[in-house]
Amino acid sequence: MNWLLLVIAGLFEVGFATCLGKAKETTGNTALFWMMGFFICLSISMTLLYKATQTLPIGTAYAVWTGIGAMGTVIVGIFLFKEPIHFWRLFFLFTLIVSIVGLKFVSN
Repeated sequence: MNWLLLVIAGLFEVGFATCLGKAKETTGNTALFWMMGFFICLSISMTLLYKATQTLPIGTAYAVWTGIGAMGTVIVGIFLFKEPIHFWRLFFLFTLIVSIVGLKFVSN
């Protein structure tokens, strides 16, 4: 169950990073809306990370949480923000995914 909470926390990390990117692109009330989304996603992500670390090792949980967030943010950046796609970027994204899966398998 705590692994599921950790994955959801990582997805909310992607959410708060996405909200920051959208807030950067806008002004006025729209930017305020995105910043509110940022704080909501941040709060949910941190709360779920805290709950997951009650039974998972903190080092593993944090690495998986940041890995999911980084991986998801790169994917969102490619599709939503039109960031470049090239071999090395995809290669290192793949190695990040393999590392996250590996941490899950070697953790209790």
